[in-house]
Amino acid sequence: MTQPPHDEPTASSPEELREQVEQTRTELGETVEALATKTDVKARTQEKAGELKEQAALKAGELKVKAADLAHQAQDQLPAPVKDKAAKAAEQAWAKAPQAGQLWQEKAPEPVRQKTTQGAQLARDNRKVLLAAAGVAVVVWLACRRKG
Repeated sequence: MTQPPHDEPTASSPEELREQVEQTRTELGETVEALATKTDVKARTQEKAGELKEQAALKAGELKVKAADLAHQAQDQLPAPVKDKAAKAAEQAWAKAPQAGQLWQEKAPEPVRQKTTQGAQLARDNRKVLLAAAGVAVVVWLACRRKG
């Protein structure tokens, strides 16, 4: 048989020996569980993926806020004539949109229409980001135009 470790006293009674055995079993079970957790690569990968997804969502939220701020700054700096032209262009686009949509439904192949529908839904879901990007693009365009 094995000798008891030198740092632990031996049991003086059968009851004490049973308690030591039970404690050793508990510790061994915890150790095995910890090792099993470390070797479960799939679970660890899923956990890490979840953490990364969370971080990405936070970063995306920060970028949306930043883009919205830039869009507001851009709108504040636009001269009135540019705002008026943009408003008129938007009105014209809204007026022509139903006709263009009808023509698209009649002429476009089905796979192309499906992809377009998916893209349009994505654009609607991220409207603020797109508007912010458009505002930044207008500011950059105006800045380049003034320099040139």
